[in-house]
Amino acid sequence: MPNSPSDFDIGDLVNLDMTFKTTELAVIDPTSVIFTLRLPNATLVIYTYGVDGQITRSTTGKYNVLYSPLTEGTYYYRFAGTGACQTAEEKSFYTRPKRA
Repeated sequence: MPNSPSDFDIGDLVNLDMTFKTTELAVIDPTSVIFTLRLPNATLVIYTYGVDGQITRSTTGKYNVLYSPLTEGTYYYRFAGTGACQTAEEKSFYTRPKRA
């Protein structure tokens, strides 16, 4: 797989983020934010904003998770908002195998 902006090395600190917007494209905070990460071995990691301390809010509607992958493969993640802004977004990134 060629290097791309979504390619990382094992141990990198990856910033996974989302900006929540209304249908009119106004930035807004959802009532709750849930983050789900599917690891290459299909294990799910789930964080809830305000509960786990893993999701941070930088400003209105902007949330992120810092994650350091430990294995090679494709990681899939999803941010989902409920209540005041019910929307979701899914993305992925790839972690290259170690070479040394």
